[in-house]
Amino acid sequence: MVPLGYYIGLSAILFTIGVVGVLTLRNAIVIFMSVELMLNSVNLALIAFSAYSGNPAGEILVFFSIAVAAAESAVGLAIIIALFRNKLTVNIDEVNVLKW
Repeated sequence: MVPLGYYIGLSAILFTIGVVGVLTLRNAIVIFMSVELMLNSVNLALIAFSAYSGNPAGEILVFFSIAVAAAESAVGLAIIIALFRNKLTVNIDEVNVLKW
């Protein structure tokens, strides 16, 4: 059996990669993927704690979290496509849609 610390360490590494991607990159699609990576790292930690404690509540929570993430992905990609159609770019620095 793999120790709990390995799962939490992997989850922390994945979350850190996601945070670095959100803070440093300027492409909207890559930022979106980094947010999804952070969400999946939290799901991994929830599954690890659920398996360690023997309580299936964490696994059920992850199931609903994945369902919400799928809906969020559809809405997020629709926004990115609409942004690309209007501005012909997905670079965050070149988009000023929310400015007056």
